[in-house]
Amino acid sequence: MNGEFIYHITTQTQWEEAMQKGYYEADTLASEGFMHCSTEDQVPGVLSRYYVGKTGLVKLTIQKDKVERPLVFELAGSIDELFPHIHGQLNLDAVVAVTPV
Repeated sequence: MNGEFIYHITTQTQWEEAMQKGYYEADTLASEGFMHCSTEDQVPGVLSRYYVGKTGLVKLTIQKDKVERPLVFELAGSIDELFPHIHGQLNLDAVVAVTPV
């Protein structure tokens, strides 16, 4: 596992809006106080649990040491795994790749 990067799934539309605003915010930032991310090994499970049948998705590759907000690995009790969570807006220069899913 490459520990330098984390990943976030969003829509192409939301990403385009982020580029216009100058930062990215997932919907969960308002509702849960953080944005859900994944390690590379966790991405397939996240896609199969939450994004089946959804289209227009992109995967953001985020360089961890460029994230300006607190980045905390926290336990997801439902599956007993630690996931990276960004507690705040994501600065766009931390995103090093945007890949269609």
